[in-house]
Amino acid sequence: MVLQKPGCSGATIFKWTSEPTFSMLRHPTPSTHQCLLLSVLLLVLGWNMAECYLGEGRKIWQQPRLNPITNDQSFLQDTFPPEFLWGSGTAAFQTEGASEKEGKGASIWDHFTHSSLSGNLATGTADVASDSYTHWEEDVEALEYLSVRSYSFSLSWPRLFPDGNARSQPNTAAVQHYTQLIEKLLEKKIEPIVTLHHWDLPQVLQEQYGGWKNDTLVGLFEEYAAFCFHVFGSRVRYWITMHNPYLVAVQGYGTGVHAPGEKGGLSGSLIVAHNLIRAHAKAWHTYNTHFRPAQRGKVSIVLGSHWVEPQKGQATAVNVELCQQSIEAVLGWFASPIFGDGDYPVSLKLKHGALLPMFTADEKLWVQKTADFFALSFGPNNLRLHNLVQYEQTVTPDLRRVLSWIKLEYGNVRVLVAEGGWFSDAGVGREDTVAIYLMKSFINQVLQAIKFDGVQVFGYTAWSLVDGFEWNYGYTVRRGLFYVDFSNPNRTRTPKTSAQYYRHVVCDNGFPRDESSREVKGHFPCDFHWGIVHFYPFSPQFTDPHLYSWNLTGDGSLHPVPGVKLHTRQAQCTDYLAIRGHIRLFASSGASHYRFALNWSLILPQGDRSNVNTEALRYYRCVLTELKKLDLEAVVILYYPTHRAPNQGLPGPLHASGGWLNYSTVQAFQEYAALCYQELGPWVQYWITINEPNRLVDVYSNGKEKHQAAHNLLLSHAKAWRLYEREHSSQRRALVSLALHADWAEPANPFMDSHMAAAQRLLLFELGRFLDPLLGTGYDRVYPQEKKSHLEAKARVIGLTGSPLPSFTEIEKEELRGALSFIALNHFTTRIMILNWVSQRYGGDLPIIVTASGIDDQAPFEDILRQHYLRSYLQEALKAHQLDGVNLQGFYVWKLQDRHVPQFGLFTSTQHQSKAKASITVYREFITHSGFPNNNTRQTCRFGDLREPCSVCAWIFNNKAMLVFGGCLLITAVMLAALVIFVIITKRNQTRGRGSRRNRRSQRGGVSVCSCPPVVKC
Repeated sequence: MVLQKPGCSGATIFKWTSEPTFSMLRHPTPSTHQCLLLSVLLLVLGWNMAECYLGEGRKIWQQPRLNPITNDQSFLQDTFPPEFLWGSGTAAFQTEGASEKEGKGASIWDHFTHSSLSGNLATGTADVASDSYTHWEEDVEALEYLSVRSYSFSLSWPRLFPDGNARSQPNTAAVQHYTQLIEKLLEKKIEPIVTLHHWDLPQVLQEQYGGWKNDTLVGLFEEYAAFCFHVFGSRVRYWITMHNPYLVAVQGYGTGVHAPGEKGGLSGSLIVAHNLIRAHAKAWHTYNTHFRPAQRGKVSIVLGSHWVEPQKGQATAVNVELCQQSIEAVLGWFASPIFGDGDYPVSLKLKHGALLPMFTADEKLWVQKTADFFALSFGPNNLRLHNLVQYEQTVTPDLRRVLSWIKLEYGNVRVLVAEGGWFSDAGVGREDTVAIYLMKSFINQVLQAIKFDGVQVFGYTAWSLVDGFEWNYGYTVRRGLFYVDFSNPNRTRTPKTSAQYYRHVVCDNGFPRDESSREVKGHFPCDFHWGIVHFYPFSPQFTDPHLYSWNLTGDGSLHPVPGVKLHTRQAQCTDYLAIRGHIRLFASSGASHYRFALNWSLILPQGDRSNVNTEALRYYRCVLTELKKLDLEAVVILYYPTHRAPNQGLPGPLHASGGWLNYSTVQAFQEYAALCYQELGPWVQYWITINEPNRLVDVYSNGKEKHQAAHNLLLSHAKAWRLYEREHSSQRRALVSLALHADWAEPANPFMDSHMAAAQRLLLFELGRFLDPLLGTGYDRVYPQEKKSHLEAKARVIGLTGSPLPSFTEIEKEELRGALSFIALNHFTTRIMILNWVSQRYGGDLPIIVTASGIDDQAPFEDILRQHYLRSYLQEALKAHQLDGVNLQGFYVWKLQDRHVPQFGLFTSTQHQSKAKASITVYREFITHSGFPNNNTRQTCRFGDLREPCSVCAWIFNNKAMLVFGGCLLITAVMLAALVIFVIITKRNQTRGRGSRRNRRSQRGGVSVCSCPPVVKC
């Protein structure tokens, strides 16, 4: 029957009759596009807000997402409010066990797990489960271990009333059990949060009435709730009527995945949900009328939700509406009647039509506002429902966004996260590392919602306290903070690593900032290297075969002409313009040290001195002399591996003969180094023999090859170092090192010794295998002992004896000993602890220089991420220098300029006119102040130690196009002026010439006139 809805002009809804016919169950629903169109029309036409509530939840997708970098919101270091209610929770059916003890009746889940209704779902029953009915005191001890202030548990309706009827005599054993539990909790100063119904409906009510499909259960639930309020209410301040009714309606009576296993489809789910909402409202009113005046408690209902983001992140009006409908279809289905206007969301009415039951006008007023706080469940049970995602939306576990949506949609209500957490596979055991990460993420998202979004969250319940029976997943997954040994009759409880972590968070009341996270002020040393890296100094004239067209798109950029390739030539010093421009671009940054790499295969194409590319050496000399003219230092890398085929940066013949697996490459590298020292040495004060040899070895396919390559790379460096010490150091005094890629490793799970050992082992494999032979203690300088022992143990597992590591001869050990002038690290994270680790392991005598550090930021100019990275890294570097005493003497930004598209560069590519990005200003400020000064003061250094940035140079480079254009105009104007002057002078000369010729003609053809005085006769 179609009725006009009072107060909603022009809008029609469908009323559900009390006895639906079969034809109604197959009632066709409007198409998605029709529903969407109607939703938008209702918004445009101004739906009556008094009758048809529309919250502001949509705004969450319309608002620009806050940048976690600029707002320090990637992870918030802060604490929760002082009285925050930390807790954990369980459900009766999942953990109590004792299914037939002391008069307990059967629940629908008992029947479901013992029957064929469960179908192909995980096998097992909850007859014993965690046996919390017997071991409840151990559960309380577990809560004490966590130091939580609340415990959320559910009462078993069939245990209290086996026949489901609260008018009958209760099970006294059950009453006594729950009374003891509540009193023990209060004795331990733990707040009980009691749930009346967590899915375990008495089976007798299912058989007699059809369960929640029958509205008779609304009255029966009210009576059951009244009994619980009466018996336990004087000691309970927080009540939950039921837990996540969405899953009861959809999974229990719609799809049949949950008990009672009915597959009633959409119509069944809608009826059940309607009765569950009415039952909750009845219970709330009963408490509000009869028990609240004396007990002063609070009553709510736990509602579950997922979260979605728009298709491809595009927050168009259509996409936003689709996201809103997705949340309304789950959370809003129950929350809108209770926290909104007493009625279902408009989108549900449009989508389900006559299938959706209706609230009468009186019922709307009666259902509305029947919760004293908002209780939210956010976990795998909702997030794993695949049918909720349509239109390429993305499901994300973003608890902060859900909390913000609740505030926007239903007002600034107080919120309890009544279930938060994830699951682990049963085989994970007590070392649930993934659960720790998700717990950390969820809790921090709650903290961000409180601090940044103003959501009034007053508690968090980590789910669950102990392992139990996980509904349709049985015992295949675990969610407990405490591991339960289900094979042990005593069901022993052991804290998992997630329990240890949660206890740490609870005791700290969040994530407080420690002293190491506070910003320090101060300066780096006056001789600190402020450097920038460029891969290879290059001239497009020599290396780029493309022909470009300029300014086709009007933005002044260059675009390659398709299909046109030009012949290139080798580098020559005649290309001074490109070199000078490149170096002056670098100089405009204010940096003092320029790091670049030589090309071994270009200088020695055959790998030996039989064919030396003198033009390439001349080109590098040009670069170095240009740096010297500007009083800039060069840091030169002899060998920069490409890490990829065909030759890994090696000359072709060397690579063909085995590359770094062949000792001949060691000898060839020594010969190459000697040539570079001889030809380029006078202009170089810092040499890097090999860049990131620890990354180069990763290209080899097996462990034996990796170890052999690392062995030869080490020897190559040592021989090159000794060569310089022997033949050049007395005259030039340059410093020689090799640069290692340095990633900091932390244990994935800090509560596991095996993870701690693995993190240490990774550092030794990455850094120790190269630094220990060079800097290790004692005369017998070999690979780290921990590394050797680990590899020997692995070899024994596969039946091998001895160590797979190559051995050094005594001569080689002596050659390696101390062959390092400074420690060079390429480090691309802000976890600066790597500097402390290196300093502590190898002492503070040798200086440490961060020879490359940067981040990929694809913003064309406003590279906010890179600015944040520079500030964060240099702040941590200053702490390492000032607080930890690390002998840090340099920092090099990777890199000077993009090659093609925006990436790591401080300047755009030459195709985009080499424009400065915003981060160059930030870096220039650090250089100018040599750190983080107080009151914007500069460090007092010797004159010339701190270079003023060349503002004129920067302006020239930023305005090259205009300057060229202006120069052309000026030259054109001068030429025009010269032409005009030339024409004028020419015409004037021509005019004078004609006048002279006329005078001469008149003299030849006329009467002569005597100019002499007349003669006087006497």
